Amino acid sequence: MNCILKTLRVFMVLAVFFPLTSFAEEKKEPTKILTGSITLAQALQIALIQNPGLQAFSYEVRAREAQALQAGLASNPKLQVEVENIGGSGNFNGFDQSETSVQLSQLVELGSKRHLRKNSAVLSKELAGWDQEVKRLEILTRVAQSYIHVLKAQQLVALAGERVQLAQKFLDAVLERIQAGKVAAIEKIKMEVALANMRIEEERVKLELQNVRRTLSLLWGETEPKFDVALGDLFSVPDKVLKTVPTLSANPRLSKWSTALSHRQAELDVENSKTIPNLTFSGGFRRLEENDDNALIFGVTVPLQWFNRNQGGIAKAQHRLSKAREEQKAETLRMKGALMQAYSEVSFSHAKVISIKTGVLPGARQAFNAISEGYSFGKFSLLDVLDSQKTYFHVQSQYLDALANYHNAVTNVERLSGIDPVTRESSADTGKGGN
Repeated sequence: MNCILKTLRVFMVLAVFFPLTSFAEEKKEPTKILTGSITLAQALQIALIQNPGLQAFSYEVRAREAQALQAGLASNPKLQVEVENIGGSGNFNGFDQSETSVQLSQLVELGSKRHLRKNSAVLSKELAGWDQEVKRLEILTRVAQSYIHVLKAQQLVALAGERVQLAQKFLDAVLERIQAGKVAAIEKIKMEVALANMRIEEERVKLELQNVRRTLSLLWGETEPKFDVALGDLFSVPDKVLKTVPTLSANPRLSKWSTALSHRQAELDVENSKTIPNLTFSGGFRRLEENDDNALIFGVTVPLQWFNRNQGGIAKAQHRLSKAREEQKAETLRMKGALMQAYSEVSFSHAKVISIKTGVLPGARQAFNAISEGYSFGKFSLLDVLDSQKTYFHVQSQYLDALANYHNAVTNVERLSGIDPVTRESSADTGKGGN
């Protein structure tokens, strides 16, 4: 007895220890940190590896794989031990009149139930894969758009610094004119107030840059960004926008519907298979102590489906299949509308970029230079200079907004078209390296 207990203890320890060690030995990739100058391709790649949302979806795919494995397993046999005619009175007081039966029973599923159940689980796993792909494209789009915001904020900080430096030089020029007696001393105060406001604006855009940098780094799991600067050409805009609207053929949100409908059909097949009753075969051995005889036992159990023929389960699966078909139509229409709207935003933002670049910005620059130069000769007042400077830098800020809006709109169109930003950026980097 002690030997048996020791064996059981060892078995229980091993049964508990090995599963725990298998989980404990599951190693994770070390966290990568982006430092120094970074590119969009690097940001996309690290987000694919370290984004917590994508990691969660990968575990769901694994869970569905385990579910498919479980769905394909056969039911276990059952062992039944039964002792009759013992512990009674009279002749049944002991074991002399007892009958001992030992039986094994096995459920046999008919109607290909196990195959259909596994097929449904496999399609469920494929659906989880499509959901992961949708999430992947969504995260990559967010990374690309956040990266664009960082590029824009970097330019705004540089622009604000340039404006402060220019205002400081202009303040020196004002002081010289005051000393020469050409303007009143009050203009020094006006210029100092304007310079102070410009420095406040510079601090504001620096704070905005820090915020968008943090938003970007959060997408790969860092609460504080470690990189110094994001590299990229925000000013790269083609002369003409594509006139052909892209298609939705590669969009994972639409591509997954083929699998979704197959999954609903598979669920209906599973429910239909339940109308075919399963059989339970049993067989065993019986010992009759009274006669000192032995006998074999055989049996078959067949459920009689007189009342419950799974009518409700079949109807439910049919309705869900019909629902999925209508949802596919609605999703297709919605995605087409979203793509047309996104393409319109690309066209509008592109036209705005070209308009500011070729018309508004040169005019504002020319006016500012002319008024600044004219101030030196007394042709314009300080207010004229400050107003022209404010207009010029406001137009530059508008230009940066338009550029960022254009690139974000293009990114949105690519998301709806199912274009992979990682593949695109890798191809772009390869092309640059080959030139």
